[in-house]
Parts: sequence; C-alpha cells; structure tokens
Amino acid sequence: MPIPEDVTGEEVDKDVRQELLSLPKTLADDVARNLVMVAKLLDEDPEQAYGYSRVALRLASRVPSVREAAGFAAYAVAKYGEALAEFRAARRMTGSVELWPVMADCERGLGRPEKALAMAGEPEVQKLDRAGQVEMRLVAAGARRDMGQSDAAVVTLQSPELASNSVQPWTARLRYAYADALLEVGREDEAREWFAKALEADHGGTTNASDRLAELDGVEFTDVLEDADEDEDVEADEDERKDEGVTEAPAAADAAPSDDAPRDDAPRDDTPREDTPRDGRPEQS
Repeated sequence: MPIPEDVTGEEVDKDVRQELLSLPKTLADDVARNLVMVAKLLDEDPEQAYGYSRVALRLASRVPSVREAAGFAAYAVAKYGEALAEFRAARRMTGSVELWPVMADCERGLGRPEKALAMAGEPEVQKLDRAGQVEMRLVAAGARRDMGQSDAAVVTLQSPELASNSVQPWTARLRYAYADALLEVGREDEAREWFAKALEADHGGTTNASDRLAELDGVEFTDVLEDADEDEDVEADEDERKDEGVTEAPAAADAAPSDDAPRDDAPRDDTPREDTPRDGRPEQS
C-alpha cells in the first residue's frame, strides 16, 4: 500500500521504536511507516488503517506494538474475533493488562456479554490504572444492557469517578453512558441532566451529547449550508444553460404536435423491465 513520502516512521513513539530495534534497519523503517499510517487513519478511514496494519503484521508479527496496532485496526472495522486474537497475542508478549477492557469489549462484539461481564470481575481489573478501570466499568455496563439488565447497567456506572467534579479524559464518555442508561430505564429528566454534564466535560467532541439534548428538548436542526449548496447548484445549472443558448421548451398547449410524438391515446407499457430495479430494493428469490 502506498505511503506518503513525508511519513518517515520517526513519528512513532519511543517505546515502539525501542521494540523495532530488534529488526533490521530497513525493515524496522518499513514497519514504522505502516504503523504511522494506521494511527493517522484509524478514526477517519478505518478500512485503510486495517490494510496498513495487515502489511505491518506481515512484516513483523513478533513485535508487540504491531500486534496491538493490528488489534485496534481490526476492532475499528468490527472484526472482533480477529481483534481479540491480536490483543491476546500482544498481552502474551508483554504481560501487560492494559488491553483487558478492550478485550472484554471484543467479547461483547462477538455476542458474548456474559464473558465480558465475567472479565470485569477478574483480578486483572485491579491491576489497571484509573483510566483502565473506568473503561472496564463502561464495558461492564454495556454488557449488562446487552443482557437486558438495564437497571443493573445504571448501578454499574455509579462510581466515585462519575460523582467527581473534576474533568478527566474519560469524564464525558462516562457521563454520557450514564445518561444513556438512565434514558433507557425511563428516567428522562435525570438523563437530560447527565447529557448536559457530559456536554460540559466534552472539550474534544468525543460524544454527541448536544444532539441528544436537542432530541430530548424536541429541537430540530436545519442544515443551512446544505440548503445553500443546493441553491447554488440550481443557479449554476441555469447559468450554464443560458451560456449554451438553451431556452425553455414551449408549453405543451402551445407546442405543435409532431407526427412522431406519442399520442395521448396510444397504449403504454408500464411494466418494468427485468433489468430495472424496483424501488431500490434487491430482487427477492
């Protein structure tokens, strides 16, 4: 896969660079450049990021950071079984527990919320840092909801981190998840309050709390820019037709009938052809 010339591979962090020292210089540079592309594209074009991760994996499957990057790229395109296998491989290589929450979420993605919930009670969770424990709580609450235990999900999210007034990297997402869980159990007024709190903490725009608030308040937004673009397109078409000397066709009442024109009383074939799509739906077998 092509990589822009300005991507050198030096952009990877020092820990990854240290791992790549086990490889020949040229190979290490190639792997590093692919890892940079994974990081750059993971949010905006996950399919492309996945492609670069597969190249890196083919080149250096025994490097932990490569397995981890491959896991996150697979996770981003909902290949949860593949992601879980890569995360497990990375964990075996490093002995680290930091991937435990995302591994549990892969279990949810595979339709095994009970397994994810069981992982939330394992000793590995106690070894996570505070951010990791919050992530694990989010996954556990999601698993509860997957299992139809909505009230339990609300309780799972109630924690000192949720009650804290300090804003941390996880605060907006935690408050948002709590608001969403409250809404699911019919506690709309409380949900609105927590969506507002999530918005207040969401400095990076990681949630759509503002949209959820507007939805609860019955506010509908009109895309003014989109409407303006449509008006400009119409005006441009009209100007182009004028430049080409195209005039409007005469009204049907004033136009002289042509011998070749179909008569009003001529039979019409309204039966769709076999190669014509019907209402945009696929053919039924």
